Formats: sequence, structure tokens, C-alpha cells
Amino acid sequence: MTNILNVFSKISSLRQRYYQASTGKETLIQLISEAEVAEQVYNSNAIENSTLTLEETEKILLQIDLDRFITEREIFETKNLARVVSYIDKKAKEQELTLDVILTLHQMLISNIQDDVAGRFRKGNEFVRVGSHIAPAPKEVVERLEKMLAQYNASSHENIIKSIARLHLTFEYIHPFVDGNGRIGRVINNYLLIREGFVPINIKFVDRKKYYDAFKEFDSRETTTVMDEMVGKALTNSYHKRLAYLEGKKIITLRDFAKTNKLSHSNLLNKAGRQTIEAFLEKNVWKIGV
Repeated sequence: MTNILNVFSKISSLRQRYYQASTGKETLIQLISEAEVAEQVYNSNAIENSTLTLEETEKILLQIDLDRFITEREIFETKNLARVVSYIDKKAKEQELTLDVILTLHQMLISNIQDDVAGRFRKGNEFVRVGSHIAPAPKEVVERLEKMLAQYNASSHENIIKSIARLHLTFEYIHPFVDGNGRIGRVINNYLLIREGFVPINIKFVDRKKYYDAFKEFDSRETTTVMDEMVGKALTNSYHKRLAYLEGKKIITLRDFAKTNKLSHSNLLNKAGRQTIEAFLEKNVWKIGV
């Protein structure tokens, strides 16, 4: 618990710095957001077993032909999720998160993929299983989601890391949709973060194993320690990246930084992974602002 309070206190000071550095730099902030869309889409889809690389994701969004056959489904998954990611950037500031908003986001995500289930919760005999977890019965979905949102709203005085982690794990436990639960769950994280005046996070495909461990922990013990740590690190990483740009630093790879300063690259990577230095992961490469 002490650790998460330390992380939260660090994030609060990064957030303060971010507000100071961002004054009058709306255009740059917008460019950072737009440049991040492909990464958000790539990571979120890859966690759900998409075969697309980051480069292929970027090509689809830029409407450049790919060198191999891609299914129509993967193309729609990419374009739809990109639309959702861009949409919430503005929408989150205007409207609080409700079940109707969640349904709208799902409709956007699943349209042209599975139109019969797009924009609606599971019903009738639509039971789902994720690994060994069997999600609650369809008839329980709405009530559980309402309770989840009420619990989140009641915890507004609480540490944002814990609130987001708990809501995300609860949402995935409920698994309210036939398809698209993981992607919508990660979009909701950012919807709430943006709404609360934080920056969005990007849960990376490289952390997929740990991400699934967080669900196992929640399933068996109803604790959120692993997810707390993931959200905390993702948020710190997101601030480090934005501050490097907004504070006008020269951005170099961690490898070059190690070489220039005659430091151990593996030691720096270890610190970057723990987020104890102001490094950030961008396009799967560790970088730092100097």
C-alpha cells in the first residue's frame, strides 16, 4: 500500500509539471495524441491475439497497401478502434461515463465486424468464458455494471490508480459483451483518466503476461495489487513521454544515452522498466529526454 501511495505522489508531481509545461502548447499536445493512436490500437489488438505488427497497423491507418493478406476483420478492428481512441479524447471531457456511453463505444468498435452484437450487452443464453473464468449470467450484466460505476463514482476521493485498476478488473470480470470486452475495457480506462484530468495510458503487449496475472489475482483473491502496479507504471510512462516533448528536451534512445554517459545499458533498462528514471517506451523502443 505504501508503494502505491509513493507512486501516486510521484504521478501527482509529474501531473503538476505537465500542466505547467503544457500551457500554450495545445498543438503539440494534439500531435502527441494523434501520433499515439496507432500504438494504442496495435497494443490493444495484440493483447487480443491480432497478428498485425505496429508497422502494419500504421499502414492500415494511413491507407497504405500491406505486403501480405490481412483479413477484412483485422482491417475493421484496426480502423474502428482508432476511431474510438480518437473519439474519447474529446468526448470524455464533455460527458461522464454511463452505460449508454459504453454502448456507443462498443457500437463504434464492433460495427462491420459483428453487427448483430454491436452496441448491446450479452442477453439470453450468451454466456462467455475467458480461460477458466466463466463470466456472470447475461441477466446480471446491467446491474453489475451499474454497481461498478456507482463504486467508481463513490471512490472519487481515492487514489486514481486504485480506482482505475479496480474498475478495469471488475469490467473484465463481468465481460458484458459477446466480443470486444478487453478493448472497450482499456478504452474506458482512458476515458476516465482523461475525464479526471490525467493523461491516457497504453497497456503494452509486452506486458501481456503480467496483465493476465492481474485478472487471475482478482479472480482468486479479489485483490488488485498487480493491476495497481501496471496502471501506476503506465501512467508514469505516459507523463515521462509527454514531458520530454513539452519541456523541449532532446529525445534519444536509452542505448545512446548509456553510450554517451558511459553507463550500463542493461542497468538503465532495469530502471526504465521500474520507471525510476524518466525513460519511456515509444514504438517498442526505450527513449529518454535529455
